[in-house]
Amino acid sequence: MRQTWRWFGPNDLVSIDDMLQAGVEGVVSALHHVPTGEVWTPEEIARRQREIATRGDGSPSGLTWDVVESLPVSEAIKKQKGEWRQHIENYKVSMRHLADAGIEIICYNFMPILDWTRTDLAYRVAHGGTCMRFDAVDFAAFDIHILQRDGAAEDFSDTICEEADKRFAEMSDARKQELTRNVAFGLPGSTESLTLDDLRAHLAEYGRIPPEQLRANFIAFLEEVAPLAEELGLRLCCHPDDPPFSLLGLPRIMSTEADYKAIMDAVDIPANGITLCSGSLGARPDNDLPGMMRRLGDRVHFLHLRNVQRESDEVVGSFHEAEHLGGGTDMVNLIAAVLEEEARRRKAGRKDASIPFRPDHGQDILDDLKRRAQPGYPAIGRLKGLAELRGIITALEHPAFGLSRGG
Repeated sequence: MRQTWRWFGPNDLVSIDDMLQAGVEGVVSALHHVPTGEVWTPEEIARRQREIATRGDGSPSGLTWDVVESLPVSEAIKKQKGEWRQHIENYKVSMRHLADAGIEIICYNFMPILDWTRTDLAYRVAHGGTCMRFDAVDFAAFDIHILQRDGAAEDFSDTICEEADKRFAEMSDARKQELTRNVAFGLPGSTESLTLDDLRAHLAEYGRIPPEQLRANFIAFLEEVAPLAEELGLRLCCHPDDPPFSLLGLPRIMSTEADYKAIMDAVDIPANGITLCSGSLGARPDNDLPGMMRRLGDRVHFLHLRNVQRESDEVVGSFHEAEHLGGGTDMVNLIAAVLEEEARRRKAGRKDASIPFRPDHGQDILDDLKRRAQPGYPAIGRLKGLAELRGIITALEHPAFGLSRGG
């Protein structure tokens, strides 16, 4: 398992030097400053590679850009509206440029409008640190009373609606503004953000797109780009919905094992693969992460390892980002399944036997609380998570467990 770390570029408050001290082997990054739908040029790709390869003092870091996260899929492609065909062609050109630069793995998602959704970006936990949280009642208050989406109340139980009504009535103007910013925060590092009017406009169009149509649009996209990825030696890996259930009346098509299997079967080539995110998928009580890894592992090209603590047994329920070895996912069993898959790949002679992973998200602890990096991406919280994950890997790879690198 190759240890990687997400980096948002020169403006990231977590530096290349910080990553080296954390023991990172490779870097996950993207050109967030390039507008979605435009081509990633060789010059911009090379610039990011140089930035990753250089320490703060100008000396070589020894690090490489291993995984792209994300080469974003435009809303036009998802909805098959406007310039969607040109955007697909631009996507293909960017893929060629990345392949020419020696980068082989491209993570992306097909989530409508928002890349992830939380109601709190700095929820305080028992030990005094903070984390991101999704509060079902707060979200209902936003959807029903702030966004005022038509039919929003019908998507929640009577109990949730009653609690949301009460909470909104007691909510200060400052909290209303904060909640709106949190829900529409989007991808850290991105130049894009959404106003309420932007969100309403997108929702109006998606209201006419059922899940079956969105899945068909996704398959059409993959039929265009996955064969090229195979030709170029690239591996595409789709990130799951976050959270993995419907919000704002939007269609969700990558929330369960069945969703992934449908897409893998529809475009059945090795380049069409999976980003297995244990945090996103783990927010649903009916997702079996170790089982998914064992059943779909052949197509897992990238791993996000994090944990969430579900606060109810409901599919649509509150949860918060837990410590990497806390929460509802059996991380030891999941990593054991990953190592089993790697052993199978080595035996088969596959060049992708070592699956890159990153310690996804992390709680803000110690000096993280002063640094205020991108929500979910603190230095020390992720370092702690990486150390814990590294400990599990080291133990399971001991010959006594039969999962050593020799297979």
